[in-house]
Amino acid sequence: MSEKTNVRKIEHINAILNDPLTDRSARYFDRIHLTHRALPEIDLASIDTSTEFMGKRLSFPLLISSMTGGDHEVVRKINRNLAEAAQRTGVALAVGSQRVMFSDASARDSFDLRALAPDALLLGNIGAVQLNYGVGVEQCQQAVDLLQADGLYLHLNPLQEAVQPEGDTNFANLTQRIAGVVRGIKVPVLLKEVGSGLSVSDIELGMKAGVHYFDVAGSGGTSWSRIEHHRRDLDELGLVFQDWGIPTPVALQQAAALKADISLVASGGLRDGIDMAKSVILGAALCGLAAPFLEPAMESTDAVVAQIERLHREYRTAMFLLGIASTQELHGASSLIADLG
Repeated sequence: MSEKTNVRKIEHINAILNDPLTDRSARYFDRIHLTHRALPEIDLASIDTSTEFMGKRLSFPLLISSMTGGDHEVVRKINRNLAEAAQRTGVALAVGSQRVMFSDASARDSFDLRALAPDALLLGNIGAVQLNYGVGVEQCQQAVDLLQADGLYLHLNPLQEAVQPEGDTNFANLTQRIAGVVRGIKVPVLLKEVGSGLSVSDIELGMKAGVHYFDVAGSGGTSWSRIEHHRRDLDELGLVFQDWGIPTPVALQQAAALKADISLVASGGLRDGIDMAKSVILGAALCGLAAPFLEPAMESTDAVVAQIERLHREYRTAMFLLGIASTQELHGASSLIADLG
C-alpha cells in the first residue's frame, strides 16, 4: 500500500505539471468589484497587513495550502522549501495528507518540518474518511506530534475518492468520528474540503462535532477530479465532474451568513493578492493557495519566498487602494464591495 501511495503522490504532481487544465481558472473572484479610493488618506508604507490565527502572528493572512508528502526526494524537497519559506516570511503552512506515514516509516521525513520552521503556524493533515478505515485518535495525534503541528486538518474529499480508482468512499457517520478526534487530540481540528466547497449544512455538522475552524476550499481552482481522471481508465467520470462544487466566494458568503463563532479559511481558486483581499472582506481569517507554489517549491526556497513576497505586495496594494490601514479593519468589511457581478 505504501509504495502505491508514494507513486500516487508523484502521479498527482505530474498531472498538475503536465495538464494546465487541472487548474480550472474559473476566476470567480473577478465577479466581485471593490470600491476604489482615489483619496485613500493613508500611507502605503504604514499599512499593517499582519493578522493572528490560532494564537500565532502572521505577516499577512496567507496559508500555503496542503500539497504533498511521502517517500520521494521530490516530495521531500517540496516540503522542505515550503517550510523554510514559511519561516522566512511569517506565513502559515499546511502539509499534504499524512496517511502515508502510517504504512511507510520512510515517508515520515517529509513531514518532520518543525526544525525548518520553528516559529511558523503548521497544520497537519489526515483524510477524514480514513477514520472509517482504521485511522483513529492515536494516529491523528501521531501526525500532529511528528509535525509538532498547531492544528490538524481533517480533509473531506468525497468527489476525489469517488473518481480515484482506489478511492475510499464510505463516508457514513463521519461526523461522530470527527467529534471523537476533536475531543481526543491536543490541538484544534480544522475541517477542509479539497476543491468542491463546504456547504452550510457541512459547517453546521462540523460545529455539532465541536469544530470551530473551517476551510471552505471551493471550486474554481485545482480540480482533483480532473487530476484523478488521468489515473482512471474506466470512463470520463473525472472530466464530467471537474467543475463540480460551490465556488469559493459563494461558500464564504454562505458560511459568513451563519454569524457563528467560527473562523473561516478561504481556498480554492485564489491566485493573487486581490483575491486574498476579497476573501478577507467576505469573512475569511486566512487565505490558502497551493497551485502557485508547486513549481517554485520544486526549484528552491528563494523561489517560494519570491512568490510569497509577490502576493504580499499585491495584498498590501489592494488595501491601499481601498483606503484600509489594517487587516483587522478589512475583515468582514462588506461595505467595500461595490458589485457582486
